[in-house]
Amino acid sequence: MLEAICKHWEGPISLALYLSDAEAQQFLRYAQGSEVLMSRHNVGYHIVYKEGQFYPVNLLRNVAMKHISTPYMFLSDIDFLPMYGLYEYLRKSVVQLDLANTKKALIVPAFETLRYRLSFPKSKAELLSMLDMGTLFTFRYHVWTKGHAPTNFAKWRTATTSYRVEWEADFEPYVVVRQDCPEYDRRFVGFGWNKVAHIMELDAQEYEFTVLPNAYMIHMPHAPSFDITKFRSNKQYRICLKTLKEEFQQDMSRRYGFAALKYLTAENNS
Repeated sequence: MLEAICKHWEGPISLALYLSDAEAQQFLRYAQGSEVLMSRHNVGYHIVYKEGQFYPVNLLRNVAMKHISTPYMFLSDIDFLPMYGLYEYLRKSVVQLDLANTKKALIVPAFETLRYRLSFPKSKAELLSMLDMGTLFTFRYHVWTKGHAPTNFAKWRTATTSYRVEWEADFEPYVVVRQDCPEYDRRFVGFGWNKVAHIMELDAQEYEFTVLPNAYMIHMPHAPSFDITKFRSNKQYRICLKTLKEEFQQDMSRRYGFAALKYLTAENNS
């Protein structure tokens, strides 16, 4: 994915990798042998060495965030390809929407393909026709619509200007924020709630969620991760995740007081 991302995104990248000693050596050899990666001088590789049985996804995100040298960052995952030209579009958007002086999280709408060989859409119009043909779907359309429903894809189809959306339970969009945004909560490891908790915290800190009308990213298919497999097959794993969620919500209540009550009621209703 890394070479593909570099071809789509010419801006700086801060990348956290979770590797064993041997894998780190293997990665180094791969990177040095890659024309695409060796031609880049704005990609930072931050290696977190493997320890324990769980994938510390939010620690990795924090490591990547800590080494950002730009005033703004686009928080993405390795299995997504940004649209061509997204970097320049975001640079213009942060100025237009005055991110320097306002607490905003700009949402890049997320889509997915189930095809390993995808002819990547060059424009929003092309993406919309692929959606209509069933080559693309809104992200997690089949398994977890709540994660991205508030983005309001029906509105996005015809939107020509940015629009504000409200936080809802389980919302986990991919966002552009200022460098000083809160860290991810490290207690969420493996699968489940790692981005949901972060977006909830942004909402608690009164960030405005604004959807960008001409931005998109596409999730590329891959085998299920070790952690989602454990989540699906292991009841104990799901019980532990539930406990962590409850602890996190209690912490939110302590930190944000009355304003955080809505997160508890949203959870009870969902």
